[in-house]
Amino acid sequence: MEALVHGIVLAFGLILPLGVQNVFVFNQGATHKKFSGAVPVILTAGICDTLLISLAVAGVSVIVFNFEWIRNLLFIVGFLFLAYMGWSIWKSTGEGVRNDQQASFSAKRQVMFAASVSLLNPHAIMDTIGVIGTASLVYAGSDKWLFTLACITVSWIWFFSLAVAGRRIGQFDRKGTFLKRLNQVSALIVWGMALYMGYQILSFF
Repeated sequence: MEALVHGIVLAFGLILPLGVQNVFVFNQGATHKKFSGAVPVILTAGICDTLLISLAVAGVSVIVFNFEWIRNLLFIVGFLFLAYMGWSIWKSTGEGVRNDQQASFSAKRQVMFAASVSLLNPHAIMDTIGVIGTASLVYAGSDKWLFTLACITVSWIWFFSLAVAGRRIGQFDRKGTFLKRLNQVSALIVWGMALYMGYQILSFF
């Protein structure tokens, strides 16, 4: 039970803060007319987190991050993609078409963007490695499996809940005013993360 509770509390502590991944899942839940339209982003975010948590617990990710060039490349690719993503989301706030029609990404774009903000976010990866990976070292056998399963389950429940919350709010926003503001805030958060990554890149040289 200790490993299970530890995993649940730790995972919630890491996933609760507002970040690019959370904003994008909520955004897609709010902008799709049907909840089923946001299923691709939920599945992709959940699968990516499952992968990262599993690698962190297994210790594989620690080995990979020992190579400085891999970390630097991840920051550069992450910066470029987040800059593009912020522009795409901001562009969706343009006039002439209902905001929810513009901001509702296709299944393919949802998968691409969700995977990118999950796997190309160095800080999220380092948090997973440094916190979950390190915390898992105190457990072994079935306790380690319980700890890992708890962390993964919390991620899936959280992404599902975010999309549901976004959907509920989107239903009340008939004129699309809130969704337009949401997209603008989302774009600013994404750009802010990109700028921070850019600063990190400059510090390498």
